[in-house]
Amino acid sequence: MHLAELNISFWKIDPGSDAARGFVDHVTRINGLAERASGFVWRLLDEQRDADGKNAVCEGADTIMTLSVWESPADLEQFVWKTAHKGIYNGKHQWFSAMKSHNLVMWWVDEGHQPSIEEAKQRLDHLDAKGDSDHAFGWTHLPHVKLWQQQECG
Repeated sequence: MHLAELNISFWKIDPGSDAARGFVDHVTRINGLAERASGFVWRLLDEQRDADGKNAVCEGADTIMTLSVWESPADLEQFVWKTAHKGIYNGKHQWFSAMKSHNLVMWWVDEGHQPSIEEAKQRLDHLDAKGDSDHAFGWTHLPHVKLWQQQECG
């Protein structure tokens, strides 16, 4: 089995503003870093939206998302917390609104499966409604990965 993850964020500032450059200017580099990371399998390009900037998870240009698959939780954990991604994550409070619901959901997929946006949205809704389970979960459901516990949210 592989690990799928969906991460969504809602801009609190104009993504075209100078204030957003600390994030926007690094998207291509961080995505490339992910794609070269150990254990990376696949990601859906956030750029693949309809003409109105919408998809099933991100309902407009004020949202961004990452939908990806990794060989293991340890591989995802290493990328998130032990690469340049961590610096961008630590600055998220400057660019993105705090969410009342979960912004991250993970679940197990068969090797070779590329989850759809609709599947990811269903998993996120399940996590919001029922909490961590084998069907949809966050970092706390993975006791063998610990780096997330050492992080402080901005």
